[in-house]
Amino acid sequence: MPSSTVENYVKRLYMEQQRSPDRLVPMGRLAAVMGVVPGTATTMVKALGEERLVHYEPRSGVRLTRSGEKLALHVLRRHRLVELFLVKVLGFDWSEVHEEAEVLEHAVSEKVLQRIDDFLDHPTADPHGDPIPDAAGAVAHPHVQTLADVAAGQEVQVARVESEDAQFLKFADEHGLVPGNVVVVERHDLTADAVTLRAAGHAPVVVGARAARRIHAAVRR
Repeated sequence: MPSSTVENYVKRLYMEQQRSPDRLVPMGRLAAVMGVVPGTATTMVKALGEERLVHYEPRSGVRLTRSGEKLALHVLRRHRLVELFLVKVLGFDWSEVHEEAEVLEHAVSEKVLQRIDDFLDHPTADPHGDPIPDAAGAVAHPHVQTLADVAAGQEVQVARVESEDAQFLKFADEHGLVPGNVVVVERHDLTADAVTLRAAGHAPVVVGARAARRIHAAVRR
């Protein structure tokens, strides 16, 4: 069984690769998201390379092999199913489940995970809208765009909130910027680099473009 450290590295690598699928993940970036110094990240990546979980190119970066991606998807499946279980069954707030799932994802057995999946009726997304890989590792990637990229006047439905920051998640919840809710992008202020948003049943709120890029939505037809 891979260690929790190995699982954490391949999971983070997978998530970084999703942001820039055609590029290697720079070692400096990997070190930053793992919260370690570059030398520590490099040592770990070399070990992952020996296990054929990554392909490492010195001075260029790293990417997962097919085996590494398979393991990463398995860890993400555990993490996201646990998050949903904590919210739907145990009543946790969506802003507090990430840290709990970070621990439990390495401890839950396959038998328990399958029971959770069955109990939740095989969900396809976690509380934040992140896709849950199925048991075979297949994962759906619906066509969405960030609220920073949606044209002014357009009505959209929030699909995903890309954040592990509890304060940001509480802010999004307070203003109705949560998966499933309908939102109108009322205005783009290029000077202030901000977007005015109005969720159904909520007052308009102005958010910075950086925050708007964390929220993904599908255009309503």
